[in-house]
Amino acid sequence: MTLMQPKASNDFQRTIARSRVLFTLLVLVVSIFVVKLFYMQVIRYSYYHTAALSDQLAQHEIPATRGLIEAHQGNSIVPIVLNQTLYTMYADPTMIKNVSQVAGTLASVLGGNEATFAAKLQTKNTRYVVLAQKVTQVQETALLKPKYPGLGGLAQDYRTYPDGSLASQLLGFVNNNGKGEYGIEQYLNGTLAGTPGELKAVTDINGVPLAADSSNTLVAPKDGSNVVLSINMGMQEQMEQILQSEYQKTKSQGISAIIMDPSTGKIASMANYPTYDPSNYSSVSDPTLFQNAAVTNAIEPGSTMKTLTTSAALDTGSITPNETFFDPAHWVVDNFNITDIEQDGGARQQSIASILALSLNTGATWELMQMSQLGGTTINDKGIQTWHDYMVNHYRLGQETGIEQGYEETGYVPPANMSSPAISLTYAETSFGQGVTLTAVQLASALSSVLNGGTYYQPSLVDETISADGKTTTDAPKVLEKNVVSSKVGPELVPLMQNVVTTYLHEGFGFMNFPSNFLVGGKTGTAQIAQPGGGYYANLYNGTYVGFVGGTVNKPQYVIVVYNIKPNVTGYAGSYGGQPVFADLAHMLINDGYATPMS
Repeated sequence: MTLMQPKASNDFQRTIARSRVLFTLLVLVVSIFVVKLFYMQVIRYSYYHTAALSDQLAQHEIPATRGLIEAHQGNSIVPIVLNQTLYTMYADPTMIKNVSQVAGTLASVLGGNEATFAAKLQTKNTRYVVLAQKVTQVQETALLKPKYPGLGGLAQDYRTYPDGSLASQLLGFVNNNGKGEYGIEQYLNGTLAGTPGELKAVTDINGVPLAADSSNTLVAPKDGSNVVLSINMGMQEQMEQILQSEYQKTKSQGISAIIMDPSTGKIASMANYPTYDPSNYSSVSDPTLFQNAAVTNAIEPGSTMKTLTTSAALDTGSITPNETFFDPAHWVVDNFNITDIEQDGGARQQSIASILALSLNTGATWELMQMSQLGGTTINDKGIQTWHDYMVNHYRLGQETGIEQGYEETGYVPPANMSSPAISLTYAETSFGQGVTLTAVQLASALSSVLNGGTYYQPSLVDETISADGKTTTDAPKVLEKNVVSSKVGPELVPLMQNVVTTYLHEGFGFMNFPSNFLVGGKTGTAQIAQPGGGYYANLYNGTYVGFVGGTVNKPQYVIVVYNIKPNVTGYAGSYGGQPVFADLAHMLINDGYATPMS
């Protein structure tokens, strides 16, 4: 007989089993919630915290303070580009409650059209819209006083140029987006601009920003560095006055000039005319005025090139400084006659000095012939390759110099390809400055490398950079090429260029009279202007000049280059368009004590 358990006992066991299952499920559910809560509050805290605050969070960029630009004035360093704090008014359209009221306030304080502001305040799919820029502090205060939800102001620095148009084309300007355009402002934009920070401003339920504190700043801005230029403000101001005066006298298309220290490559003064005021750049209708033509305008330099041809011929030993030669008054090269603008007495004995003083195209061509073969009267591959090597690898023509300016032009040097048609004629023309293009800064740098003993310094406008924390970095002269020519060539070239100045004085150019205890030398250039379709205009010329002032025979103090574009003068463009500008600049350097007399 089988014994049966009581029914109640079976029910009790089933109840216990169900309780255990429910308890297990409860523990599992609670564990899931605990793990999820831990995941949300610890592991993904930042994510969910940001998401929770998204309706109360406005994220903005904190502009860095742009570095100042300074320059030399006497023994002092003075700012020539400053910052002015103005405000950018912005809105979060999702938080604007009364569009017409806010728009009306904006129009009454800032001026402008109320409907235009209303349209901006209702911009879709954005939480940040710019309403106005360059708002004064008084205006910003008036706009924020009503505490409109979603309306804010952000302080921002804007450039001011207290000296107006002075040095404008080498400085450039900063556009409304805070980006440097042209000149130093463009080239050194990264250095000057610094790095913006990031701000998250927590707002209340109405969108009004809460009290600012350091916790709102996610990333602090890093202010830009100050830059000290090598420019001498006294020189710069007088150079610009001289250029304006000569521009008006010669009725040219434009004038550029440079004063460079040949022993360092530092620019003491650089200017162009016409010019513009960077504080009002938006009013300029001709954008070419923004360009620093001394760096961006490569032209055929004309006979100023003969200083470099002569230096190369001296350096290779192809000629000697006191050498004479028979000049037939014309050469036939590739079935083309090379003559001089004037016959200068016809076929006769000439000298290296007269090649420069009389500006003999036939003489420069003869120098190229000597680089081809001593005593020769033809141009061959050796001469072409040698001259090409000096232009490209010694004088660094046909490439950027690296000066701290936007839009630098490289210029052009024809390839030394003997299979090219009329290559000998092409290279004969380059020896006297046609068929090759140079900027004024390239010409100044190349001649400086000859006069300083053979070192090509990168032309530079910057002396120092001062970081926001006060650390000063000196921009030392940078050597780009050594042994451009041997150290003897400069002292050989100096008296040849002095003789040019003396020759012009004796020919009635009274403005070329300089005190005898000052070193002054130069070379004119009258450059034909190429036509777009080939050949040259019959009656259009550029006037150029290259020279030096001050120092000693072994160390000229300043190199000056002048480009006068299409001057309207009677006579040679170099003599009457370029030379007077050089003379005015040289007298200024001597009279104002910038140039030192020979010891």
